Amino acid sequence: MRTIIVGCGRVGAGIAQKLEAEGHDVTILDTSNSAFNRLDHSFRGQALRGDGTDESVLRRAGAEGADCFFALTEGDNRNVLAAQLAAETFGIPRVLAKINDPVRARAYAAMGIDTINRTAMMIDAIERYLGRPGTPGVADVLKAMDAEPAPGGSTAAVPGPLPAAASRTPGGR
Repeated sequence: MRTIIVGCGRVGAGIAQKLEAEGHDVTILDTSNSAFNRLDHSFRGQALRGDGTDESVLRRAGAEGADCFFALTEGDNRNVLAAQLAAETFGIPRVLAKINDPVRARAYAAMGIDTINRTAMMIDAIERYLGRPGTPGVADVLKAMDAEPAPGGSTAAVPGPLPAAASRTPGGR
């Protein structure tokens, strides 16, 4: 699988390393050279300095023919623009944008952009920790990488049960 990642923060570097270790073809972009220090020395993917909202940079990164695209910077507008370029200009079939503002995440999802929002994820995780069902629809979109993409724009959190250490009842041992 050919994957382009925009943003070499903790999440971007982490997913880049995981996918590359599994044998995938990974290119990660960031505007800062120092961001690439987050990658292990064993990372064999491509790390490029550049702006993921620039069509020529994405072309140089190999966006044409990519299977998956993650926009994971700290800027909501930058992530949406990069995701739109990936989907509309390059026709990448699986595109996900990290959106920090939950209101924007819902609005962009309504426009057909798949989004992930850490605020919604944390609220959902806390709800599940408390034994409640969580936020309806929050954990619906992300599937295994070999699954079909979710249809038209969803706001997502990572599905699945909490780890055993976090699934205790409050005050329990």
